[in-house]
Amino acid sequence: MTNFSTIYKLSLVALTCFFQVLFKFIVGFFLVLLVEASTGSCPVLECWFVQEKAGRGGGLTGATTQEKSLLHIQTDAQSHDAASQKTPADINPDRVYFVTDPAATLCHHSLNPPRGSIKKPQCEINPFLPQPSTLTWVASLTDSALSPIYLEAEWFSSAFQGLNEQLGISTITRAPTGSKEHNVILSVTSKTLSVKSRLGEPVLLDCGFWTDPSSPLSGSGFAVEWRYQFRGNGRVVVAYDGKRDRLADTQEEGATLDFEGLHEKGNASLILQEAKVRHSGTYICSVYLPYLLAQVALDLEIVEPPSLSIHPSPLPLAVPGQTLNILCEASGFAPLSLDLSWEFKGADGKSRPLGSGSVTGHRQTWDGTYSQSTRLELDTSKLDLGTGGEITCMAVHPGGTRRASATLNVIGFSTPSIEDSMAMVGVALVLYGLIKFVSWTFSSSGSDETDQQDKKEK
Repeated sequence: MTNFSTIYKLSLVALTCFFQVLFKFIVGFFLVLLVEASTGSCPVLECWFVQEKAGRGGGLTGATTQEKSLLHIQTDAQSHDAASQKTPADINPDRVYFVTDPAATLCHHSLNPPRGSIKKPQCEINPFLPQPSTLTWVASLTDSALSPIYLEAEWFSSAFQGLNEQLGISTITRAPTGSKEHNVILSVTSKTLSVKSRLGEPVLLDCGFWTDPSSPLSGSGFAVEWRYQFRGNGRVVVAYDGKRDRLADTQEEGATLDFEGLHEKGNASLILQEAKVRHSGTYICSVYLPYLLAQVALDLEIVEPPSLSIHPSPLPLAVPGQTLNILCEASGFAPLSLDLSWEFKGADGKSRPLGSGSVTGHRQTWDGTYSQSTRLELDTSKLDLGTGGEITCMAVHPGGTRRASATLNVIGFSTPSIEDSMAMVGVALVLYGLIKFVSWTFSSSGSDETDQQDKKEK
């Protein structure tokens, strides 16, 4: 009995040790996975390194050159291991860079597609020359001269676009002269590279920025500018001097910023209180630090579907051989793209196209929207319309498809239906019976009068 108790205790001790070892192994395994996930979440990006050739004299700038480059992105400079990185054969080792982004902006999933993916994020890197700005709302950032020691380095401007236009990023990076270790000093980001809005709705154009708190440039203030461009025309929408907390006089009516979020979170998003047709175009969000500039571009399109109306309404009665003129008016739509067409749906439920009719040109109204009309000449002698049906005007627009319908009644048609033929036979029989009845009544009354006259003569 004593031996059995001893064996039992030893078994419990062995099981306890086994579970402790197993638990430590599982914890260590998951820690390794977490470390790998945290270090492997940032991408290795293939970029085009673009720079201008030296001028060929005469003050002219030569053409640009572009080379393939590779960017190893990490959030911690200590995690870069240049010796263990393999460089593809088609990339010059001098164009391999190691970028440290503490904000992890460049670690967004849209910049890190799955292996084997055909679609790739877009990336371009250019040499950048720090310089002061002459803009009124930016000049205050360089009032006091900074130490040139920090600026004496290699500076680069990079532009990134994630898959399916999910994200747009612009960065300014700094590297000690001759080094491949780049540090992100300023990054500007937008998650709304393409925005569509209906008329009259509020619009938010996303833009945010981050600055490296360890950089001496980040503590000297910032400035934000929103600029509009469309078909060669441009204007400043909002300009803000963050150092002096002052808006420029060029602010457009109905456009504003979240100033509290701008200072606390770097939220430089533009708010348009009421969308109008003239707001369609490209918007550039520019963020300035002393001597530095990064910007992202966004596209806004105001899309308003048309309102349709048919004239005359209701449609007049039609007879075979008559030509009806029907007008369909499309109004209040933007942008210009619009396809107008007609169709007819008979009493049998079948639809058939009638073409586009005679379409007029576009006409622009006071609010910037457009109107257009189409005229349909409906020749009842050439079309088998039966007893009539439904005439529909259809408009296909980027904002959606719209329809307007009117009922068409045709009377006195040349080919009667079976039901109408039976009705006419019934009417003929009733009329025949009525005639026979009247004839019998008159003949009967006439014979009675003849008999009475004969009796009087006798």
